[in-house]
Amino acid sequence: MSLTLRQICLVAEKLQPAIEDLKTVLGLEVCFIDPGVEIFGLENSLMPVGTNFIEVVAPVRDNTAGGRYLQRRGGNGGYMVITQAQSAEAHAALRARVDRMGVRVAWEMPHDTVHYMQLHPADTGGTFFQIDWDTENEHQGQWVPAGGRAWREFVRTDVVTAITAAEIQSPDPESLARRWSAIADIPLRTSAAGHLEMPLSNAVVRFVPETDGRGEGLGGIDVKVADRSRLLEAARARGLTALDDQVTICGTRFNLV
Repeated sequence: MSLTLRQICLVAEKLQPAIEDLKTVLGLEVCFIDPGVEIFGLENSLMPVGTNFIEVVAPVRDNTAGGRYLQRRGGNGGYMVITQAQSAEAHAALRARVDRMGVRVAWEMPHDTVHYMQLHPADTGGTFFQIDWDTENEHQGQWVPAGGRAWREFVRTDVVTAITAAEIQSPDPESLARRWSAIADIPLRTSAAGHLEMPLSNAVVRFVPETDGRGEGLGGIDVKVADRSRLLEAARARGLTALDDQVTICGTRFNLV
């Protein structure tokens, strides 16, 4: 099986401060605001990073899944890893696999040209693992969650050019890695640093020990950097935690590669 990383979703208590941090530090531009997330009690913005996307959602009413997630993990942080299957047949096979494993589907929306499948975070280690399918399967073109094709006009690569990894933390990263591997039907491998990782067609999902007291979940992402000095200067000017190889934005570690 092969999956492509398309989108990382972060959750914030307040949307605009997180968006301004991401725009200023990573040199990104908002390409789409989805009114459809209002049904979940959220507001959002999406920003392209090469052919990937960073989305931030924030609750706009009480008792939402996003709000409960903020409470459980102690504030802003990683929320969803969103991938794309290579075909309708591959997506259907994974849907059947999920059923056999007893993994719950938290939200699903089939359509003639796109199919969303969001797995329940209680069954995927505190992070929503979403597998979508799009009939065009063109990573330079249509991506319905980003509004279609117009997102290409908003790509900025002066500071960062791609997302290369999603980093899931857990008190038991080996067990969690094997869970994701079984769901996706993708064999694991070991990174040079000794962490288990699940290879995608354009990135990896890496599983690391939880050391920050925030529990299981999406703790970080790797971004490919074009202008490190500009990025770090902007992060420090905004009062963000910034090391030479990592900055923290919206409660999420951005590893600079």
